[in-house]
Amino acid sequence: MSSKSTTNLTNYSRSSSVRSKPASRLLTQTPIDAKLHVGYEQSEQQFDYSTSVNLSNSVASDVPSSTVSAYLRKMQRGSLVQPFGCLIAVDEQSFRVLAYSENAPEMLDLASQAVPNMEQQEVLSFGIDVRTLFRPSGAAALQKAANIGEVNVLNPILVNSKSSGKPFYAILHRIDVGLVIDLEPVNPLDLPVTAAGALNSYKLAAKAISRLQSLSSGNISLLCDVLVREVKDLTGYDRVMVYKFHEDEHGEVVAECCKPDLEPYLGFHYPATDIPQASRFLFMKNKVRMICDCFARPVKVIQDKALSQPLSLAGSTLRSPHGCHAQYMANMGSIASLVMSVTIHEEEDEAHSNQHKRRKLWGLVVCHHTTPRFVPFPLRYACEFLVQVFSVQINKEVELSVQLTERHILRTQTVLCDMLLRDAPMGIVTQSPNVMDLVRCDGAVLYYRKKCWLLGVTPTEAQTRDIVSWLLESHGGSTGLSTDSLTEAGYPNASVFDDAVCGMAAVKITSSDFLFWFRSHKAKEIKWGGAIHDPVDKKDVRKMHPRTSFKGYLEVVKRRSLPWEDVEMDAIHSLQLILRGSLQHEIADDSKMIVSVPAVDTSIQRVDELRVVTNEMVRLIETASIPILAVDASGNINGWNTKVAELTGLDLREALGTPFVDLVIDDGEQSLNHMLRLALRGKEEKNVEIRLKTCGSQENNGPIIMIANACCSRDVKGNIVGVCFVGQDVTGQMMILDKYNHAQGDYVSVVRNPLIPPIFMMDEHGRCIEWNAAMQKMSGLKREHVIDQMLLGEVFTVHSFGCRLKDEDTLTKLRILVNSVIAGQDANELVFGFFNQQHKYVEALISATRRVDSEGRGTGVLCFLHVASPELQRAVQVKKVTEQAAANTVTKLAYIRGEIRNPLSGIKCVRSLMESSDLSKDQRQLLRTNGLCYDQLAKIIGDTDIEGIEESYIEMKSDEFNLGEALQVVMNQVMILSRERQVQIIYDLPSQVSSMCLFGDILRLQQVLSDFLATALLFTPALEGLRILFSLIPRQECIGTQMHVFHLEFRISHPAPGIPEELIREMFNYNNNVSREGLGLYISQKLVKIMNGSVQYLREAEKASFIIIIEFPIAHNKL
Repeated sequence: MSSKSTTNLTNYSRSSSVRSKPASRLLTQTPIDAKLHVGYEQSEQQFDYSTSVNLSNSVASDVPSSTVSAYLRKMQRGSLVQPFGCLIAVDEQSFRVLAYSENAPEMLDLASQAVPNMEQQEVLSFGIDVRTLFRPSGAAALQKAANIGEVNVLNPILVNSKSSGKPFYAILHRIDVGLVIDLEPVNPLDLPVTAAGALNSYKLAAKAISRLQSLSSGNISLLCDVLVREVKDLTGYDRVMVYKFHEDEHGEVVAECCKPDLEPYLGFHYPATDIPQASRFLFMKNKVRMICDCFARPVKVIQDKALSQPLSLAGSTLRSPHGCHAQYMANMGSIASLVMSVTIHEEEDEAHSNQHKRRKLWGLVVCHHTTPRFVPFPLRYACEFLVQVFSVQINKEVELSVQLTERHILRTQTVLCDMLLRDAPMGIVTQSPNVMDLVRCDGAVLYYRKKCWLLGVTPTEAQTRDIVSWLLESHGGSTGLSTDSLTEAGYPNASVFDDAVCGMAAVKITSSDFLFWFRSHKAKEIKWGGAIHDPVDKKDVRKMHPRTSFKGYLEVVKRRSLPWEDVEMDAIHSLQLILRGSLQHEIADDSKMIVSVPAVDTSIQRVDELRVVTNEMVRLIETASIPILAVDASGNINGWNTKVAELTGLDLREALGTPFVDLVIDDGEQSLNHMLRLALRGKEEKNVEIRLKTCGSQENNGPIIMIANACCSRDVKGNIVGVCFVGQDVTGQMMILDKYNHAQGDYVSVVRNPLIPPIFMMDEHGRCIEWNAAMQKMSGLKREHVIDQMLLGEVFTVHSFGCRLKDEDTLTKLRILVNSVIAGQDANELVFGFFNQQHKYVEALISATRRVDSEGRGTGVLCFLHVASPELQRAVQVKKVTEQAAANTVTKLAYIRGEIRNPLSGIKCVRSLMESSDLSKDQRQLLRTNGLCYDQLAKIIGDTDIEGIEESYIEMKSDEFNLGEALQVVMNQVMILSRERQVQIIYDLPSQVSSMCLFGDILRLQQVLSDFLATALLFTPALEGLRILFSLIPRQECIGTQMHVFHLEFRISHPAPGIPEELIREMFNYNNNVSREGLGLYISQKLVKIMNGSVQYLREAEKASFIIIIEFPIAHNKL
């Protein structure tokens, strides 16, 4: 696609929807991407990108399918990896090496010695067991990972080279021929991750996730801005952007955070060809893509000649960028990149609304760096986790927009129903509301029986007839057309309309009658990332794709209307169907006496298509990863796929014709015969356990336990001719169940008590270790099927097995809940739902609690499920009301802060006027004290980041200040309270205080000292003779030869009994019911801690004391 916005031309037939589908765009754009790639590869010195602009506007039918296949093959099976790690592919069952990258022997310290040894054998070669290359703990971890369904949930796995002990992160994923192991070296200075990746990644991104979740809805721009800042802080890249895809597949940078010396890309648009469709497909499969150095020479992957095709690298973290993309990065000045995909729910038709929602690519989070950069896998996983949370938030915003659209649809349906009650079709243009109320337009025309009814800004009657003739001649096979530019749609006389008529939506209501909507020109400017036709680009002698210039280029769109939205085209299509139904007699008259007989060639083609589909179905059954077998009406085997043969050790040729009952364990013959009789009568049994005998190589492994569904096989006349069994191998799960049941005792009887609510538990590695009877009843999943499986990914999953959640967003929310509890945060609750094994949707409230051992270390999570009841729903409603009340309180607090700022501004103005007047030295000192009090008050009013103070990451100033001035401000602030309380304050300060000049935050020092002193005054009884002593003990220290610091010990001593014990506890431990005084002490204590100081409270027999210890660097000393 070119940088210019192309016409959105939609021809639709009676049976098709006007809604554009991503699949059609994929089929259209991929051949164009392939042709561009071939053009780049064949260019030796220069590739003119401007030619690709014209190419992207052309049709893709002239691109051979072989070219497209070769292009896709190279994208996914390019046999090249990046050199920052190494790759090994193995057979999943035997761990036999099938392929490895050329740098693997050297990186694993397996390379041959400089002097050859006659007895030395090649260490890394095809056919060896990859587990022998690593130490036993790593080999066992690889074996364990290969045995679970979702292997990626355990990434990364820590392994050590057997020869050198060098640590690596092993990142596993499955492909068609086995397992691919990406090995990335672990930095010796980093603490290696040993548990499940998801559990540790949350800790890295916890604060960023909390900030995202705290944002209010309705502001996508703010959400994107916060995300780019958080990702930049996490990863350290020079530039981080949020890149959003528009409906026509071109992209726009909607948020950016970059170094000041880099040219900003915010607001720039980029053509669709900059990110090919094949790359977008890979982003859906592999959510995080890192390129460490685009100039690095890629490493070749060598593989066993027995493999029929190159290894698929689509899911590999090491996959090398193709040359075209590497050149693109170099031209852009980006040497390293990290890209993460943002996916949301794809809008579904109403007929598919109950099915599992598919996801589509909403955009990308793109990180650029001007020098080579490597980000370790745990941090990449943390960023992926953060972007998943961002995707959930974006999906909420999109769903909110959909709700607004649904309101519009309801209004549209009201208009349609009103139109249906009139005389069709003239009533829709002669009465009110009329056809122009249906969608946004500038004019509408009804062309019926060669007459025209014109409304608003439209072509003349003669011009309308000319458009009808053009539609019947050029688009006679379709039932309608929509475009935002008649010129680009191909209408030859479009120029006569100028800007008055640019866009058009037309539908046929009979074979020769039409209904039109027209739109006028809409001025629009688009800022593109690079002047595509810049002549400077054409003079560049290097390979260039798509360009070497990325400077802003402003395109003014002319003679183009607003595009027709999907919801508008749906409304237009609905009206078309209504009118065609009411005018059915005319359509019938037009088609009278016409008999349609299919051509012979068409019948032959249908037979060929049926044969291809049948062959494909047979191939899928034979190669399916689940056991499938079939018997005829006599009970003899007539179907036996590869998976059954592999499990039982019985070859297909030996199995065919054998009575099925002879292959089943003896005690199951009776139930099997009963099931066969029912199936042959048309009653299909579900979830039947079948125990198959084993023989040959599998004989010593015991019987195969399979849970199967029986399906009737019928001939073309519908007669039942046999039974097909589609099963699932549960032998491993049954063995685990037997072992686990043997180890159960009283604990099992308690947990399975009918009075106990649904409970499940997870260990610190993410595996399910408990699934009680109530949970089995609610979910329909047997305990043996979930124990030792990954709770998030295998038990609770978005796939067809386990407890299927509604979408990825629900899984992400559940993962956040579990990980936050493991991280030690307070117990949380979440309302979520899942589909049980009976496909019934269960909605419940989950409460999660951290499990600890005797030493206080976290060992996992205990979860209770509470099925939503009316009382619980009311409780949730009360919680929402409480949260709203808290939000209202925050709003009121913000209002008060705003109101205080006005008089503060007046005070500041008066102080400025006084400073410019003639004052004595004492008066200026008083004015200086007043100014410091004002600055302190303004600082406190501006403290909106209380969380930052609690978490000790708020920034402190480091300015030069006079300690004497700061203490004078403190004295003045408590003077009035001291008089009101009739308590005298004795100040015991060294004489050199007035000359102490230090570096630090004077306003924060004033705040904490005045707060502690005021608190001591409040809790000192107003009795004669009682006093408070404020003392300072300074001590000068030298750090090295240049640095001098003052160690300051402030003591605020007041008579016993002192501050209540409850307030002292609140000073060090925050809780939700904290008092006002306790909150003040807590904030002050945190501020002292941020200044690298400490606070103590000492109780003695006659007095109690605050002891505040802080160190400040010395600016200069006049002592």
